[in-house]
Amino acid sequence: MARDYMNRMSSDPAPMKKWKEALEEAMPEGYDLVAAEQMSGLLLLAYASPEVAPTVSNVSTVSVGTGLFGYLGNKGAVTTRMLLGETTRMVFVNCHLASGAEQTYLDRRLWDVGQIMTRTQFDPINLAGENDAEAEKIGDEDFAFWLGDLNFRVDGLPGNDIRRLLLLHTRGEYDLDKKGRKVIAGEEVLVVKSSKRVDSDDDTSTIDTTLSSEPSFDDSESSLPDPDDFMPDPGEDPASLQATLDSLLPHDQLRRVIKEKKAFHDGWREGPITFLPSYKYDVGTVSLFDSSEKQRAPSWCDRILYRTRKDREEHEQKVKDAEEAKKKDEEMTARGIDHATDDDDVLFSYDPDADGEEPPTGEAGLDYDEYEEDDNEPEEVVTKEGFTDRIQLDIYTSHQRIVSSDHKPIISIFTLDYDAVVPDLKAKVHAEVAKELDRAENEGRPLITLILDNPAMQAKDEHESIGLSEAVDFGDIGYRSRHTASVTIANTGRVPAKFAFVEKPTIEGDPDASSPPAWLSSSFKRTSGEDNGEESPDLGSEVTLEPGETVSGVLEVYVSDMSHVRALNDGRASLEDILVLRVEDGRDHFIPVRASWLPTCFGRSIDELIRIPDGGIRAFLKLRAEKGSSSIPYDLDVHCAAPKELFKLTEAVEIMTARAIADANMIEEHVVPADKPGWPFDETAWLFKDQESRDSQIVALIEALDNDRPLIEALPVEVPSLYRLEVLSEVLLLFLSGLTDGIITAALWAKIELVIPNLGAAVARSSSELEDDKTSVLDILAMAPNHNIAFVFLTATLSKVVAELAPISRSEAEALTVQKPNRRSLSFRRLTGGNAAADAALARRRMRERRVGEVFGKAVCRVGLPARDKERKAVEEKMRGVLEIFVRRPLEDG
Repeated sequence: MARDYMNRMSSDPAPMKKWKEALEEAMPEGYDLVAAEQMSGLLLLAYASPEVAPTVSNVSTVSVGTGLFGYLGNKGAVTTRMLLGETTRMVFVNCHLASGAEQTYLDRRLWDVGQIMTRTQFDPINLAGENDAEAEKIGDEDFAFWLGDLNFRVDGLPGNDIRRLLLLHTRGEYDLDKKGRKVIAGEEVLVVKSSKRVDSDDDTSTIDTTLSSEPSFDDSESSLPDPDDFMPDPGEDPASLQATLDSLLPHDQLRRVIKEKKAFHDGWREGPITFLPSYKYDVGTVSLFDSSEKQRAPSWCDRILYRTRKDREEHEQKVKDAEEAKKKDEEMTARGIDHATDDDDVLFSYDPDADGEEPPTGEAGLDYDEYEEDDNEPEEVVTKEGFTDRIQLDIYTSHQRIVSSDHKPIISIFTLDYDAVVPDLKAKVHAEVAKELDRAENEGRPLITLILDNPAMQAKDEHESIGLSEAVDFGDIGYRSRHTASVTIANTGRVPAKFAFVEKPTIEGDPDASSPPAWLSSSFKRTSGEDNGEESPDLGSEVTLEPGETVSGVLEVYVSDMSHVRALNDGRASLEDILVLRVEDGRDHFIPVRASWLPTCFGRSIDELIRIPDGGIRAFLKLRAEKGSSSIPYDLDVHCAAPKELFKLTEAVEIMTARAIADANMIEEHVVPADKPGWPFDETAWLFKDQESRDSQIVALIEALDNDRPLIEALPVEVPSLYRLEVLSEVLLLFLSGLTDGIITAALWAKIELVIPNLGAAVARSSSELEDDKTSVLDILAMAPNHNIAFVFLTATLSKVVAELAPISRSEAEALTVQKPNRRSLSFRRLTGGNAAADAALARRRMRERRVGEVFGKAVCRVGLPARDKERKAVEEKMRGVLEIFVRRPLEDG
């Protein structure tokens, strides 16, 4: 339909529903609605037959309003784009342009057309494996149809003259009361014969048409009709309707703007007009033109234009040729040579060799222009996808007997032959091509094979391995325990393979996509040919293998980060990941890795630890897990005043300190480092340098704590007591640092800092002042009894260890405790001429107390450290001061 006849200005769905019901009732069964778009009074419905509907895809509809303010929908266009058979793009534009006959309204119509062309953007074509990134516009299609109330008028002639002239014909042609006229049921169709199309790129066009309502001759008759019986061509009869129409069409605004290249000049064309103007009629009449006060001149307002890809490309080529000719003329003019294109203006050519021969059939201007029944042959068009389609205009006419509007609807029937993709055949061909391409590509691509050794299965068979269909399961993993697995990587391809483990991609902007703690690491090692267990050094992060070569990829799980330990204890994290082994120019290999976390007492709070019964945390949580819970709620019974693990660690440190001192007195090789005041707690003073052995003993102590086993027995007896003391001290510091709330919580620290502002000046304070400070601290800690007990127990052990490692004899203590009168600024002074050895012993004691305070202050107190160095050092001094005043032992106690 060239134009619908709805008058509502809003997009009310009711009119669309009525039109759909009416159309579907009139159409044969099986037609499917493939596109529908409504904008105010514009409606575009596209139906497809049962054979065509399955081939329609990528339907995209766009509405462009050009009415009031340039955007309202009372004027504008609704446009749809569809793809037929995955080969042919079609566009349908249904428009309603600005009305009015004056030049101002004509300019507005041209503006409307420009807006529709510019603002119409379709979705990209989306086909399997062939997705276009850019949106499409009008002009990218293979076939386009522009229809609707274009509102172009007939101007330059008096409206009354046009009406009077056409009325003479309508009385004879459409008078139903004319006697002798055979009334045909339905609408008469004007049969059109055209010898030349109306091309928008031609400045002028000649139309030879035949207008007839008579039946055609029967081909079955044995005798031919007399030539005199043929009706003359109406276009050659000055009194015919077609001659009248041909005299009016030069005044048609649409043809004029095409000729002036203002609109629709880029390949758009129209079928021959052999019907009366479609506007404006009195409603309810067949042929009575506007009799209202305005007396509007009859005009062909309703039009159907079409354009093929071939039309657009020919126009673009003409424009390009014209630009090149203009450029050539300008160059020739600049060189003083005018009329560069005169060579193209040849009136005729003469070939002496061809003189006297019969001219070739079909040569323009030489053949007799006789009438051919099949002169309207389909036009071939090469589509964007490279297929050859054929289109033919069959009918372009109006329906005069529809009297429900002041417009007469016009129709156009086209026949379009297009190639359509057969989905099943396409899929089969694609599969075959993909298979062949894969085969050819794989032969030239690097190819590696992986064999994963599963540590969980090594207990059954040391040489057993698993395939890639399963994950590398490291089994049970505890805190600071190392577990490794090997991946045998072999180059089974025909070309060298270069590969490396890469980081797992994360989603940008995802807060949960932050890099996890480095609990899983990988490396490459090439084992020697001999079966002696020796391994070559780390080959680096990237390895290149020649065909036939192998290398071992070593995967190691090691959980040491305390924040990760806390997350694992709480169930907020898991030991699962996927390693990506990327082969350059090859495919990626994905290696799933998983392990089971063993609960630990490290990384927990004091309030949790005091609720763990005898038997250790692992047995306790295993029992709770069987009951459906793996947490330690604070409403459970308290089994110990302070963490049992702290008691066991401090007790073991005391025992091992005494044993180390005894061994140092008996064994010449065992010497307690007197010049390192932080020993055995300061890692810079440690003597045990075998890191592998040290780590294994740390793991043994952690296992003993988690399973409530004796600590001393967990350490190898052959290891010197000095080394075992260092390991116990390190585990003690790990335990204290891992407490989520700390022994001195942030809230308790804030109160201590407020009550005792001079915490960092413990050395310069008197004995009585220090005792007052200790009392104040204990009063504050008493608000958290469990933390208070843990603090007292820890500092008592540290004080005892310091006293044993830096002893002061009774005589030295007596010499140091003699007070000098009138000097309260110094706590202790020896008499003039006293024991210098006592001073040295006291200095060693104070240095050790200070260093122990520095080491344990950070582990015991939970304080947010400032960013600035000066402020941070001040806070660290205060933490040291708290520990130091409790570690310091009165001289009379030895």
